[in-house]
Amino acid sequence: MNNTQTSTLSKKKYVFHILNSLDVEINVLDNPYELPIEDLFTMAARINKKRSFLFVSKVLGKHIPINPEKGLLTGALLAARFLERVKGITYKERDLLLKQYNQKIDGSNRLPEPFVPSKFNPVIIGFAETATALGHCFFEFFQNASFFHTTREVLFGSTPSITFEEEHSHATSHRCYISEDMINNEREIILVDDEITTGKTALNIIKSIHRKFPRKEYTIVSILDWRSDESRNQFAEVEKNLDIKINGVSLLSGNVRINQTKELKEGYLESEEKCQEIMAETIDLSSFFTDTSYTSISGNIKYIQETGRFGLNSIENEAIRQKASKAAAYLKEKRKGKRTLCLGTGEFMYLPMKIASEMGLGVFYQSTTRSPIFIENLEGYGARYGMSFPNPDEPSIRNFVYNIEPGYYDELFLFFEREVELKNLEPFLKAWKKTKIDSVKLVFCSRKRGEYHDYCNSR
Repeated sequence: MNNTQTSTLSKKKYVFHILNSLDVEINVLDNPYELPIEDLFTMAARINKKRSFLFVSKVLGKHIPINPEKGLLTGALLAARFLERVKGITYKERDLLLKQYNQKIDGSNRLPEPFVPSKFNPVIIGFAETATALGHCFFEFFQNASFFHTTREVLFGSTPSITFEEEHSHATSHRCYISEDMINNEREIILVDDEITTGKTALNIIKSIHRKFPRKEYTIVSILDWRSDESRNQFAEVEKNLDIKINGVSLLSGNVRINQTKELKEGYLESEEKCQEIMAETIDLSSFFTDTSYTSISGNIKYIQETGRFGLNSIENEAIRQKASKAAAYLKEKRKGKRTLCLGTGEFMYLPMKIASEMGLGVFYQSTTRSPIFIENLEGYGARYGMSFPNPDEPSIRNFVYNIEPGYYDELFLFFEREVELKNLEPFLKAWKKTKIDSVKLVFCSRKRGEYHDYCNSR
C-alpha cells in the first residue's frame, strides 16, 4: 500500500495513510445527501505542530483547483441542509440541486434563486481566511439575512467590534470590523466554516459575541464536522451555562482518530527556477466595485464593499451578482487560453470565484493560503505541487499555492482586492515560473489614482 492510499473498511469507515507518517481513521456517522467522501476531500500533512493533518477540500476552492460553479453550489447545498436540519423545511428543488451538484458541471447550469424564506433573518459569519467565500456562497441563497466575514488583517485607524482566537491556526487572531447595529440584536447567528474538528474556534466566537451581544440561538454550518463526543459535550456545556441553543449543520459528519507514526521534517517551498523574464498584464476592475473608507496599516488603497468584510444585507446581493457578471464579461474578452486559472488571494475569495464562474468553459478557481503543507507528488495526496512566496499585500506573511500541475494551464488571472506594490510581486512571479504559465494577468479591484503600466519582471 502506498503512502497516499485510502483504505475503505466499510461504507462508513475509512483510513487515510498520509506520507507513511499519519494514519487518519474516519467513522462516518451522518451523510444526509449520500455524497461520496472522495468527492469532498482528500488529506495532507500540515507543517504545524499544533495540528499535523489537513482535510483538503475538493469543493472549497482553496488548496485544490475547482470548477467555480462547484464552490457556489456547495453554498446552496449547505443552505438547503440548514433549512432541513434547523427549520424543519425541505427545499422543494433539493433533488434537482443534488443532481446538479453530482453531475459534471459544464457551465450551462444556473444557480438557484435565493430560497431560504425571508421570515428567517439571521446574521451569517464566514471564518477567515478559508471560509470567506463559503460563508458568502451560503449567504447568497437567503432572501433576508446579513453577512460579514472575519479578517486577520489590521485596519488603519479602526477598532474591531469583536475579536477571538483560533488556537490551532498559523494566524490565530480574528477581527470583525462591522457596525454594531448588525450584531447588537437578538437575531440567530450562523457561523460558517469549511471544517470543524474540535469546534473550539466556533465556541470562542460564540462566547465573544455572547459577552457583548447575547441572544438565544446560534448555528454552526460546515462542509465537514468531525467533533468527538468530548467536543460535543463541551458544546452542550456551553449551551447550558449560557442558556442558549447551538445547532449543527454539515454535509458529512463523523469521528476522527489520528495515529502519528513519525515526525516529518519541517521546511518551506522555495523557487529553484533560473532567472527569466515574464510579462504580467494589469487589468483594472475598480470601476465595477465600490471603495469603502477602510485602508490597511500597510498602505492607503481602499478596501471594497462587495467582499462582505464590513457587512452586507441580502438586498445588496443582486447588485453584487450584476457587478460580478459585468466584470466576468469584461475579463472573458481578455481570455486567450483554453485552460484558465483564476486565483484569489488570501481572504479575497468570493468575488474571484463568482467572476470565474461566468468566464466560460475551461476556467478553474482556487486561492492562495497561509497554510504550509508538506509537498509530495503522489496520486491522491492533497498537496502534490506547491510554491511559497511573501504575500504581495503584506510581505512579512508567507503565502502558498498548491496543486498547480506544471504545464496544465494556458494563463493565469491573479485577483487582488487592492492594488499591490509591483516590487512585492517579484517573488511571486519568480515562484510562478514553476507552473510554466507565461501569460499572467494581474486583476485589481481597487487601485491608486493614475496610470498603471504592465509589469515586466526581469530576473
